[in-house]
Amino acid sequence: MLSGDEIRRLAIVSLADDALAAHVQPNGIDLSLDAVWRFVDRGRLGRAQRELPDREDLPFEPDGWLTLPAGTYGIRYAEWVELPVSHGGLCFPRSSLLRMGVHVPTAVWDAGYGGRGEGLLVVDNPQGLRVERGARIAQLVVFQLSQAAVQGYAGQYQHEGRSAS
Repeated sequence: MLSGDEIRRLAIVSLADDALAAHVQPNGIDLSLDAVWRFVDRGRLGRAQRELPDREDLPFEPDGWLTLPAGTYGIRYAEWVELPVSHGGLCFPRSSLLRMGVHVPTAVWDAGYGGRGEGLLVVDNPQGLRVERGARIAQLVVFQLSQAAVQGYAGQYQHEGRSAS
């Protein structure tokens, strides 16, 4: 696992220096909330077929806040991540979220991935969650592979979200 200082040196996340200082943690880098959506259809996953469900973007209030009832939501992180082919990552919820009855399920970030990651936000608290756009909700833990990947991630989500808000 890389330390926050190593993540900063590798420039894995592009942020202004003042923002980077707030996001870098001893064992990872915080990712903040950029967008939230509700799933409005089912997905489809076969051996050779993948169809993502339709989604409905949930608008933040003018003051930047969003109230979410209990349920499962899709999210996009604000930060642009560039993982070298020699490194991978795992994304975990910040402990404040867990203490509120909310979590971000873990996902693998492949070596060579570049983009603004997406994930799930699961609100288990029956009272829901009120969250502000830009709030730090997850932590990307980066690790060095025992050997660099011959070819980094080249799937359909590579460099996704470059022009997103």
